[in-house]
Amino acid sequence: MQKSKNNHYSVIIIGGGAAGISAALWSAELGLKAILLETSNELGGQLLWTYNPIKNHLGIEVENGRELQQIFLKQIKERQFELQTNCEVIEINTEKKLVTLKNGDVLSADALIIATGIRRRKLGLENEEKFKGHGILKSGKRDAKKVIGKNVCIIGGGDAALENALILSEFANEVTLIHRRKEFRGRLEFVEKVRQNKKITILSETIITGLIGQKSLTAIELLNIKTNEISIHQTDFLVFRLGVEPNTELLKNKIKLDKTGYCLIDSHYQTNIENIYAIGDVANPLAPTISSAIGMGASVAKIIYEEINRSPNL
Repeated sequence: MQKSKNNHYSVIIIGGGAAGISAALWSAELGLKAILLETSNELGGQLLWTYNPIKNHLGIEVENGRELQQIFLKQIKERQFELQTNCEVIEINTEKKLVTLKNGDVLSADALIIATGIRRRKLGLENEEKFKGHGILKSGKRDAKKVIGKNVCIIGGGDAALENALILSEFANEVTLIHRRKEFRGRLEFVEKVRQNKKITILSETIITGLIGQKSLTAIELLNIKTNEISIHQTDFLVFRLGVEPNTELLKNKIKLDKTGYCLIDSHYQTNIENIYAIGDVANPLAPTISSAIGMGASVAKIIYEEINRSPNL
């Protein structure tokens, strides 16, 4: 990976998760001048927050996302593309294919690849940031030993919430699973295991309305949306699993997004703007997997390569 003095590229890839890494690798493979931009200090995206074993990615099994990330980094180490981490994009000019960085640099390209991924949805409650690491846990799998003999609440009703409840029930004194709907939307096998687990209490048709504590979380305020009854529930730890949302703030009113904010693309991963593509989880709400992200990254690089070599304007 090299540093270029010329700020024009064949391809600018925004986002360094599995999709972006794959697009960068294949761009280098095809001889395209490419740059990969990542906001955080390292590549990996959602891989860095995957603590469970990965057994369904064809060709390799790993114990967690970090292990797979290390394999990816080894593969791209000698590839000829430019990489910038700790790099915040503050403006995308879709008409001129310009990307403005927080440090003032302006990059131009023949094609842009949006691979900005997704993030976990927040509740937006007061003190939510304050209690991160002081009662609010990032991962049941990673932080399981912290809850030994403690009480834990989990907010959500999908696979992730159910799985976290089951994992933490092996360590915690008591687990309370709180879901705003009457029925869970997770897999039936998880639902049945949760319902049969004597350590797990289910509070359905209930939402969290407040976080209570001084330096650390000690309780939460709950509202039963059926009866309108408000209650205070004592807890030592809290896990949010409310689903995810796409990182597309910079693209609003610039490219077409669906009603939930995901990029709309055609069969060639192109958005409604010519030569602007979107890949990975940010454009794939139905099948956000490592395998699909990698495949989209490889495919879009080849599509751009063919387009550049076919069009005299690029």
